Amino acid sequence: MSGKRRQYPQAQYQQINQPQFPPQGQYPSQQGYGQDLNQAQPSGSFIPAVSQQPVDYLQQQQQQQQPAVGASPNLNGITQGFNNLNIAGNNGVYPPQQQQQQQPQAQGYPLGQTQQSVYGAAQPNYGAASPYDLNQQQQAALPLNQLYQTDLLRELPAPIADLSLPPPPLVIPPHLQTNGGVTDANAPSEYFRSTLNAIPSSNSVLKKSKLPFALVVRPYITLKDDVKPVKIVEDTVISRCRRCRTYINPYVEFIDRGAKWKCNLCSLKNDVPSGFDYNEAIGLAANRNERAELNYSVVEFIAPQQYMVRPPQPLVYVFVIDVSISSIQSGLLATVASSILDTLDSIPNKDERTKVAFIGVDSALHYFSIPEDEEEAENSILVVPDLDEPFVPAPESILVSLKSSRQNIEKLLTSINSLYGQNINPSFALGPALKGAHNLIKSTGGKIVSFASTLPNIGVGKLSVRDEKPFVDKAKEASALLSSNDAFYKSFAVECNKSQVSIEFFLTSSQYQDVASLANLPRYTAGQTHYYPAWSASSIQDVTKLSKEIIKTITQDIALEAVMRTRGSSGLRMATFYGNFFNRSSDLCSFPTFPRDQSYVIEIAIDENINKPVVYFQTAILHSTNYGERRIRVITAAIPVTSNINEVFASADQLAITNFFTHKAIEKVHNGSLNDARELLTKYLIDILTVFKKEVVSGNVGGASPLMLSSNLRMLPLLLHSLTKHLAFRAGLVPSDHRANALNLLGSIPLPQLIRYIYPTVYSLHDIPDEVGLPSEIDGDIVLPNPINATGDSLEKYGLYLINDTTELFLWIGGEAVPELIYDVFGVSDIYQVPIGKFEVPELDNPFNSRVHNIIAKVRESLDTSIYENLYVVRGGSPNEPINAGNSRDVVTLRVWAASHFVEDRSDRSQSYREYLSSLKEKISS
Repeated sequence: MSGKRRQYPQAQYQQINQPQFPPQGQYPSQQGYGQDLNQAQPSGSFIPAVSQQPVDYLQQQQQQQQPAVGASPNLNGITQGFNNLNIAGNNGVYPPQQQQQQQPQAQGYPLGQTQQSVYGAAQPNYGAASPYDLNQQQQAALPLNQLYQTDLLRELPAPIADLSLPPPPLVIPPHLQTNGGVTDANAPSEYFRSTLNAIPSSNSVLKKSKLPFALVVRPYITLKDDVKPVKIVEDTVISRCRRCRTYINPYVEFIDRGAKWKCNLCSLKNDVPSGFDYNEAIGLAANRNERAELNYSVVEFIAPQQYMVRPPQPLVYVFVIDVSISSIQSGLLATVASSILDTLDSIPNKDERTKVAFIGVDSALHYFSIPEDEEEAENSILVVPDLDEPFVPAPESILVSLKSSRQNIEKLLTSINSLYGQNINPSFALGPALKGAHNLIKSTGGKIVSFASTLPNIGVGKLSVRDEKPFVDKAKEASALLSSNDAFYKSFAVECNKSQVSIEFFLTSSQYQDVASLANLPRYTAGQTHYYPAWSASSIQDVTKLSKEIIKTITQDIALEAVMRTRGSSGLRMATFYGNFFNRSSDLCSFPTFPRDQSYVIEIAIDENINKPVVYFQTAILHSTNYGERRIRVITAAIPVTSNINEVFASADQLAITNFFTHKAIEKVHNGSLNDARELLTKYLIDILTVFKKEVVSGNVGGASPLMLSSNLRMLPLLLHSLTKHLAFRAGLVPSDHRANALNLLGSIPLPQLIRYIYPTVYSLHDIPDEVGLPSEIDGDIVLPNPINATGDSLEKYGLYLINDTTELFLWIGGEAVPELIYDVFGVSDIYQVPIGKFEVPELDNPFNSRVHNIIAKVRESLDTSIYENLYVVRGGSPNEPINAGNSRDVVTLRVWAASHFVEDRSDRSQSYREYLSSLKEKISS
């Protein structure tokens, strides 16, 4: 099959000038981070003096003069892309066809010691110089990241290629390099990111910068541990600092001829364990420099007996399933049973200790008694109608071994839908069912997975429909509609934590379901809430999404009985923690089960001045694997220190900062209002821009100066502006269940998905180069197109576009797409015969259709999230569109929904990105 695309009529269907970006993760040498080819403007006051010849950051670059004093972009005649989409159909008028503006090319980091994808490096010899002996003069000479300034208003459209760049490098002193100086042992950014990759030496410098100081931690980066395994320390020889309890790591210093090691966090001298230089497996002396914990910053120790309060628990799942009339009619029960049946071979059960239980729920609790396969007995149902004091009858026959009762479990899942096919009971006693499930497994711990299509309407935890109209767009909307409506959903979470029980929800009601209340249980027990509005088994797409997400959720590897603690160098304090877990003490986070598809944010406070060139952080997760081993996963990071505010700005990580500010905005919603959250995000930007203008911009002349920011932060205003338009925060009528679900996702999903959830990725498909949509000659992966800006101005009226927002996909067909394109993709020539809504692209026997399928499949492919994205086909408007084809409610609603992802455009309730930048400039100039 040829990779060439069909030659469509060029007059109507031509390839536009697509922005050319450097390959992801690669940069031209000797260039500054984010610097434009024609705009090199380092802040000349702080290029460090070093003993070696410094890198000439300006080599082979031309400087471009800044705008004249008082000059500002002419905003007259701004084309608002959102309005260009012709949402209403044939009443709209398209603007003249515009060729897409070439985006500035993002450039690389200065040469030097940088964070590598390789996890570790060999430990220096015992007598190596101590990194702690550097004096202040040496510290000042450390060449950190170069600062480049950029005028935000002159860089439009925004250079979105920056969103796929790695964070600014962690520039580590030579004393911490390997003997050969080849690489460093820093934790990869997939596991550990700091909002600041050059940390202020004092709290006063941090406060002055207005930049946040926080860590983004993701201990597990794939759903399955064997996909990207970390190094394992198997001999159970674990050496920790006696004072601060830091685990030995690549950055410790060996002293006293190797008999002791100095803690890199608190400087205490500790004895080296006697078994450290001995390989017990072969009974011979070993080279300690080859130990994994001295070479890699992400390792797992197999824990000895003293790390266990009890033997590691088995993996336990209790499935609480709605069997009310709503579940039967919507098809939820049948879909859940079929999905669980499909997972039985994939649920983690390496040690053959995994146990499962099933509870059906309507106005009573239906416990399923499942005998072992070798017994001559049938499955039975034990009904408990008492909801006030629910008890567990015959628990030994309800919580059963997945291995020993496998055939009878299959029989139950095959027959359960017919057992309740005639059930007309409308009640759903969720609270009593959860308490019953908890009583069943509280002695061992585990995960309760609940499937609900009905609002809990009986028993403890009963909820009622809230009247939303009086509060929409009002100051009290958040407190009235987004807070828990029953204290049970918080108090029960505390009870579950004590018993090492997590809760996971799959909610599929077509009616109000009070996500804001229910989500508290997963949030505080390290689970997740999965929400499917208007779900119905009559839609194969709905069934596919729910089934795939159930399967990914219950087949992923999870850690059990876990606690996480992060330590920092002296003078640093872990102040606030964000994510789905329970804060057991000031710095100890509890996870009854530890999921693989979430991340966590920790705000850091500087309590004392830092007089060392580097600080260290270490996150440790004590846990049991789902196959019965007690382990400690340890992640260590080294971050340089500076007293220079320019270097602080030059090393700031805009994506990690966005993650932290997202959590602060969520916190503001729960403690204030939605408007307070939107204003807070803008205030953060104003404060940062004001400080940058005052402290960093050279030749500052007051209000006439341009809107300047460091190049490595130039996407931060776009991301925060997009966040104010997000479903979670935007003004206007948003159903509270949808808003609450969006807040849940923003507060838990990993950083790559979070950024895409805030700023959707848009691909142009009709003009893809020949190699796109086909396997790469390098690694065999499907080549994706370069993203384009999320604005209606990027769209051609004859084009085909794919929009990805992490939770859904939209295939936007330009209203004037040529018949040849429509035929190649959908198999029909008439655009009005293309089905609109939740549909898959048909598989046709032509090269272009295959490439479109490959791109969609590649976008959906994910090893690190349980989310599966449905595809919505959207037809854009056209002046020639028949009235009955363009003005139907479904078509307009779908267009408005899809167009809301063009976050750079103006809407009725929000500014365009250009207008937003202009308003920021006015505010910091006033």
